[in-house]
Amino acid sequence: MSSLAQSRFTGLDQASRDVNMDFHWYALRTNGHHEKRVHERLAGVGIEPFLPLTRQQRQWSDRKVLTELPLFPGYCFARFSLRNRLTIMQISGVAGIVGSVGPEVIPDAELEAIRTACESDRLVQCMDLFVEGMQVEIVSGPLRGLTGQFIHHAGHDYIVLRVQLIQQAVAMHIHRDEVIPHGSSGAILR
Repeated sequence: MSSLAQSRFTGLDQASRDVNMDFHWYALRTNGHHEKRVHERLAGVGIEPFLPLTRQQRQWSDRKVLTELPLFPGYCFARFSLRNRLTIMQISGVAGIVGSVGPEVIPDAELEAIRTACESDRLVQCMDLFVEGMQVEIVSGPLRGLTGQFIHHAGHDYIVLRVQLIQQAVAMHIHRDEVIPHGSSGAILR
């Protein structure tokens, strides 16, 4: 093989490696009850989708039926390059790519853990990200940077700020979209 042909081959090989490194997992927000359709449409255009499903027993009028429903209603995951963002957004049923400012990458390990859990024979169910008592950090607005304890009381969410020495605390009304679990750096699914 000539050195010119070899350099072209090496260049193509490098280009394909660069393209593969550009592929990441993203969460797609879907229109209501369109998760399975979005999954199929993504696969249809050659994009790797992931839709975690959970089995639930539903009572129909005449019998109980075991059905598979999306684990995260309103979301489907896809592995793609942001260069293909327009293609993704043009898929019927896709409402947006999740992120606090722009699309944010989901670490492979997080989705692999969800995939492993869903493939097991154990019951898998979606839980609220904010558990009463957990430490949260405010990430938007004038209170950005404050950390405290998350509580839910009388239908409202609060952050509790404590002064341990005098054993006193204040509770401040917050919106869930203003906070993330303390120590987290990514966007959250809402």
